[in-house]
Amino acid sequence: MAQESGRGAAVAHPVVEGERQHSLWPAFAEVPAGWTVVRGAAGRQSCLDYVERHWTDMRPKSLIRAMGA
Repeated sequence: MAQESGRGAAVAHPVVEGERQHSLWPAFAEVPAGWTVVRGAAGRQSCLDYVERHWTDMRPKSLIRAMGA
């Protein structure tokens, strides 16, 4: 990802896929098929904070469903 001000504050989007797995994706790059941008572009740390707040169960959606949760 591109760097801002030399401090590692890369601009990215938090993204999520069908199994509700989260990731960060560079703002300058096209998001791959199957992934959806869930928040506007922001600095890396801001995006990581978003993912930490919203990805509270690391299990894929299909596993959660199979476990009856």
